[in-house]
Formats: sequence, C-alpha cells, structure tokens
Amino acid sequence: MRTYVTAQHTGTEPGQCDTTAVRSGPGQARAYVLMDGIGRRVETQIWADRTAHQIARTAALRGDAEAGLRHVYNLCRDDAIHYGSGHKAAAVVAVKTPGKPLTVAWCGDSRAYLMEGGIAVRLTDDHNKRRAYPPSANSPYGGSRNSLTSCLGSDRDDENVFNQYGHPAIESTTREITGPCRLLLASDGAYEPYEDARTCLFTACAGDDLLSTARNLVNLAVGTAVKTSRALDPNRVYADNATALLADLAP
Repeated sequence: MRTYVTAQHTGTEPGQCDTTAVRSGPGQARAYVLMDGIGRRVETQIWADRTAHQIARTAALRGDAEAGLRHVYNLCRDDAIHYGSGHKAAAVVAVKTPGKPLTVAWCGDSRAYLMEGGIAVRLTDDHNKRRAYPPSANSPYGGSRNSLTSCLGSDRDDENVFNQYGHPAIESTTREITGPCRLLLASDGAYEPYEDARTCLFTACAGDDLLSTARNLVNLAVGTAVKTSRALDPNRVYADNATALLADLAP
C-alpha cells in the first residue's frame, strides 16, 4: 500500500512551478521534498523538478534532511555567485528512517506539519519578512509574508542571512515519532488560505484515503483563495499554485 501522495492545483496562474520528489535510501530511509519555484517560466519548472529530485536523492542517501538540502543549496549558491542570479525556490525536506527521529530542513516559506493529537503541529518557521519584521504598534501589518528572506538559488550564506534577518539561510529540526502519524509538506498556496480562513488543517488532512484527501486539500485551498479575493475585489480574483505532499509515518 502506498504511504505517500502528492496533489497539485495551478490556481489562477497560467503555469505550475511547484514540484515534489520522494526517494528511498540506505536503512529504509525515505526523503520527501516539496519546492515552490519563484516565477512561472517553463525553465523554472524544469529546474525546480530536477533540483527537487537531487535534494531527495542526497537527503535519502545521507539519511538527514539538512545534509541533503544544504548540499544542494551550496551547489546552487555557487552557480549564483559565478553566473549570476538564476532560478529560485522555497524548499522543505523531511527524512524518516525506521527507528530514528524525523528530520526536517527548509529555506523559504514552504512548510512541514505533523498531524498529532488532533492538531496540525507546524514544524517550520517561515523565511520571510513577516518573520523578520513582525507586526508592531508602528507597523500593524509588519513585513510582507510573500517576500522571502532565504531561498534555494540565493548567493547568500548562513551568516549573511542571519546578520540581516535574524535566521540562517537553512534551518532544521528533529521530531521523535512515537506512533503512527501523518506528515504534510505544503506550498504557501496550499496552507495560506486555510490559515487566513482559520480552517483546521488537521481536519483537512485526516481522510482515510490519502490521494482524495490531498486532492481535496489543494482544491479547497484554491477555492477559498478565489472566494476571498473575489470578495475583496471582483476584478482581481487570484489563487496561487497549491501543492501538498501527504505521507503516513511510523516510528
């Protein structure tokens, strides 16, 4: 029985630059990757797909999410330094090996959630200007959540990013898995509509059939974004690409 699925919706965009990849490695390690490419060019889509598979392969072989993401981040950074800024993307990686904790690493604003105890536990902290410049008395809205402070394809290292925004270029976390649970990797187009509408992500991810659950999740995200944007301005209806990867995990 398949234990992971991916679902995508282009929203109102003309193209799709989100992508996912899953690879297995030594010791039954499995790496899950979701990337949200910046822009809508076909070239970006091709690059994102190739890069996601490269991250998944490296993370699975090394059995660690940060090791896989950092290796490819550095390769992309070298290209950016030597050849100028090219393609960019937010990326989140999760690796689970039987008997070992779940490892998660990210750069950008794609997220990882773990469905536990009836709630969706967020494992990542967005790399965007909303985090760097939170709402305050002088700035009620804070920085833009859509302006990234770190991403794959950047020419900046941990120190550069930390000195300006207070977090490194790549962050990581680990989580003990003590029983069966469900992992969600999501692009901002998939989770933001739920967050804005204060809709329960756990409920959206709790279906028995993984594939229909993932499809319903992204379809509802896009539908909610369209409805919300239409209410604000009927002439500016918008919904971003929405991509979700669901995986059932065991200890």
